[in-house]
Amino acid sequence: MPATGATSPPTARSEVQRQRILREAASLFDLGGYHNTSMEDIASRIGLRKPTLYHYFKSKEDILFGIHDAFIDRLIEQQRARQSIAMDGRQQLLEIIMDMLQVIDEQRGEVRAFFEFYRELSPDRRESIARKRDEYEGFVEGVIRAGVAAGEFREVDPRLAALSLFGMVNWSYQWFQPGGRLGPRELAYVMWDLFVKGISKIPATS
Repeated sequence: MPATGATSPPTARSEVQRQRILREAASLFDLGGYHNTSMEDIASRIGLRKPTLYHYFKSKEDILFGIHDAFIDRLIEQQRARQSIAMDGRQQLLEIIMDMLQVIDEQRGEVRAFFEFYRELSPDRRESIARKRDEYEGFVEGVIRAGVAAGEFREVDPRLAALSLFGMVNWSYQWFQPGGRLGPRELAYVMWDLFVKGISKIPATS
């Protein structure tokens, strides 16, 4: 995993503090934007002196990169773990949608940082995140491709189908409200049904 610029030793205690910094910084980025949030703001939010914050992250960009890295790593690890479990393509797509909506429900600030502040990263860090993003997109494309080959799904372009799924689910962070009428699991079922079955009244073939 690429370094995030932390200078503290990788102890359990320091990792807990690092995760807290990422979480609180993401919340501030969500509320006020990346450019309007300073390292002093982040330190004040957490109750640290600014020199102590620099002990964990050397710059605000280091924090932003850490948010990106943790976000995409969570999704990749969940899908990698799923690959060892026997489930058909439909079930895998449902689980993938649930993964993404769960992150949106639990980590709204991190989600917004990932989608809206990506270009604030330096080129080498954007490339690092892009590689992981492409890896995850490849997992989803592979699920659709395998489903087509197995006869679960009709003949579609797996790449375009995967991008369509991401477009539908990822954008929901703009309007999905935690604690609303539908929770992340309930919304996942709705989106899965729309994606897999469509909205046509023509009976779907098995």
